[in-house]
Amino acid sequence: MKAATPVTSPKEGIIKEAIGLTDVTTLRARARQGIEDGALTAGYKAKVETVITLLNEALATEIVCILRYKHHYFMATGISSLSVKGEFLQHATEEQGHADLLAERIVQLGGKPNLSPEGLLIRSHSEYVEGVSLVEMIKEDLIAERIAIDTYREMVSYVGPDDPTTRKVLEKILAQEEEHAEDLASLLKELGSHDQGRDLGR
Repeated sequence: MKAATPVTSPKEGIIKEAIGLTDVTTLRARARQGIEDGALTAGYKAKVETVITLLNEALATEIVCILRYKHHYFMATGISSLSVKGEFLQHATEEQGHADLLAERIVQLGGKPNLSPEGLLIRSHSEYVEGVSLVEMIKEDLIAERIAIDTYREMVSYVGPDDPTTRKVLEKILAQEEEHAEDLASLLKELGSHDQGRDLGR
């Protein structure tokens, strides 16, 4: 018995055309082309090489932030540092999560995550500044977060609708970086001038 051919009403056809939907036959044909590319289909509109480069720069930035937060966690001392140390460690853990998301997306796009320590600071948008006092540590982390926020905003704008999956990853990270910045700004206000210029260990 011959299978019935799906009937598309004129109205449905007009709607699909209006919102730019590709017909199923074309989608199936595209999916069979370049099958070894995995998630990267013919419908991908962004410049994949550029996106991978940007993601690797963001990955380097996250790694530098992890290292700086870890250093601050271990080096922060004094009564005022007790609650701040926990914040440093939490941020380091969350930055590691960001790095993992970026690395996974790079692989999905057919690239390789650049985890080499060589040239790490050159690829990173933020700097690795240790700071001496607790206030200096918080300020350096806040500066780095503000750099990351602007970086992710520009990347989201660049990717736009051409790569919605990457955009969602970037937007998720951006939201948490904004939370980090707010957390650090609040810590500075709480400390006030109490720890200003106070060296570690005093």
